[in-house]
Amino acid sequence: MPIEQARSPRSLAFLDLEFSGLSFEQVLEAVAERAGRSRFSYIVTPNVDHLVKLRARAEQPALEAFSDAYDAAALRLCDSRILAGLAKPFGIALPVVPGSDLTAAIFRKLLARGNRVAIVGGSADTISRLEGLFPGIEFVQHVPPMGMLSNPGAMRAAEEFVSQCQAGFVLFATGAPQSEILAHRCLERGDARGVGLCIGASIDFLLGDQRRAPQWMQRSGLEWAHRLATNPRRLWRRYLVEGPRIFLITARWWWARRGSIG
Repeated sequence: MPIEQARSPRSLAFLDLEFSGLSFEQVLEAVAERAGRSRFSYIVTPNVDHLVKLRARAEQPALEAFSDAYDAAALRLCDSRILAGLAKPFGIALPVVPGSDLTAAIFRKLLARGNRVAIVGGSADTISRLEGLFPGIEFVQHVPPMGMLSNPGAMRAAEEFVSQCQAGFVLFATGAPQSEILAHRCLERGDARGVGLCIGASIDFLLGDQRRAPQWMQRSGLEWAHRLATNPRRLWRRYLVEGPRIFLITARWWWARRGSIG
């Protein structure tokens, strides 16, 4: 666990992970401050899928790097109302900071003319479309090939891009665990600057390529059902097979915690 995070009074432990206790506005302030730093740091947004992956690292050695990336993150923001709901009976109030909402707020509240934003991922027309929505922002992009984790050359190329572009904001949009592992490798290189955010599909939502669930579904913790309904072929396994494991993970965590307290 990073020393900075370990000493923070605004850190909340749940499922053996240290979550940030900052509010949405406080997170925005932290992002703005980190964007101006000469030393790179990055932020991750744990959700149910991530927690399940982190617990599976014993069976899948490749996920050990994902765990290391989580440990080295400057902030771990709860991206799931389901996780927040599971934490509540234990007296743990996790502030929910959805990655998509955070990304949108960064674009609309923090970015100003002349800011440089680096994007790892996206498609061939991502930059031109973002420039149309946010004129005056300098966008640079690197689109890695599929299977980047198993391609050392592709990983090195992505690291070099982040290092050389020297952007204040670096958006990793290659999905978990690729984004988090790449962000960690950029941190370890020591020659990047600014703040990195592992944003998943947030740019797709920003551009309107995917639609968010209605507000009532978001507030009720049912956004996963909306995403499943709109993209069942890609997401059925995540939400119907792997996701429900979070309840067993929580039960085991509670039992181990109960035993240690007793």
